[in-house]
Amino acid sequence: MDIEAKVRLIEIFSRKVVKDLLAGEYRSVFKGSGIEFDEVRLYQPGDEVRSIDWNVTARTGKAHIKRYVEERELNLFILLDISASGSFGSGGKTKNEVAAEICALLAFSAIRNNDKVGLILFSDRIELFLPPAKGVRHVLGMIERVLEFEPQGSGTDIAAALNHFGHIARKTSVVFLLSDFQDSGFEDEMQAIGFRHDLIAVDILDRGELALPACGLLELYDAESGRHVVCDTDNANIRRRVEEHARSRLDELDERLSGIGVDRIRIFTDEDHVDCLARFFRARERRLTGEVMR
Repeated sequence: MDIEAKVRLIEIFSRKVVKDLLAGEYRSVFKGSGIEFDEVRLYQPGDEVRSIDWNVTARTGKAHIKRYVEERELNLFILLDISASGSFGSGGKTKNEVAAEICALLAFSAIRNNDKVGLILFSDRIELFLPPAKGVRHVLGMIERVLEFEPQGSGTDIAAALNHFGHIARKTSVVFLLSDFQDSGFEDEMQAIGFRHDLIAVDILDRGELALPACGLLELYDAESGRHVVCDTDNANIRRRVEEHARSRLDELDERLSGIGVDRIRIFTDEDHVDCLARFFRARERRLTGEVMR
C-alpha cells in the first residue's frame, strides 16, 4: 500500500474515532490556560453577585454581570521516537505504524478542539520539526511525514529531544512523548519539561520483545546498535532470562517515570490503542477531579 493510501485510511479511521469518542475525552482532560472576557449582559436571578459589573450597572441603572469563557486554545506537541527499533513488529503492525496511528488520533482530537499541533521526530538526533498549526491539511501532512520519513540516525536520545523542545516551546503545552524508551539518562530533562508543561509518556511495545518462542536457533538483531546474537530458544533457561530481563527493564522504567511524576501510557502493538487512550483520559479526568474536590 502506498503512503497516500495509508494516510487516507488513517484519516478515515481517526476522524471517526475522534468524532465518536476521543474529542470529548481530550477536551475534558486538557483545559485551557485561563479565562477571557466574553460579554456583559443583564443580571438574572440566580447569577453570581460577585460577577456584577458595577460600572455598567451605575451607567445604565440596571444590574449587569460580566461573562467569561475558557481561553481554550492549547499547543499540543508530539515528540516521536523514530529510531531503528521502531521498525520491529512481531504481529500485524510495527511499533512505528502504531505510533503513526496514535499521532493521528491525538492530532485530530486537538484540531477538533481548535488547538494547534506541532511535531518533533527524533532518533539520536533531531530529525524533523514541524511548528504548531491548525487544520486538517496540516495534520494530514504531519501523518504523511511520519509514515514516509527516513531517519538519519538509528539510536535514541530522549534527553536531546526534550532539550530541543524546551528551547523552541514558546508557551506552556501538552506534550506526548512516544517512544519504546530504549534509552537512559533522560530523567532530569523529563522532569524539567514536566515542571513547565503537561508531559505524558507513551511507551509503545511489542510482545515479541518480552518473550522468545521455542523455535530452535534464532538470530537476534539489535537495530539500534547493529549487534547480532544467536541463541538457542529451545533452552528454557535462556527464554526465562530474556523474559526476566525484559520485565525488569519495564519495572525500572515505571519506577523512573513514577519518581519524577510523569503520566505514562503503555500500549502494545496488538492492543486496541483507541481503548488505551480513552481509558487513560477517563482515569486522568477522575484523578484531576478528585484533586480539585480535595
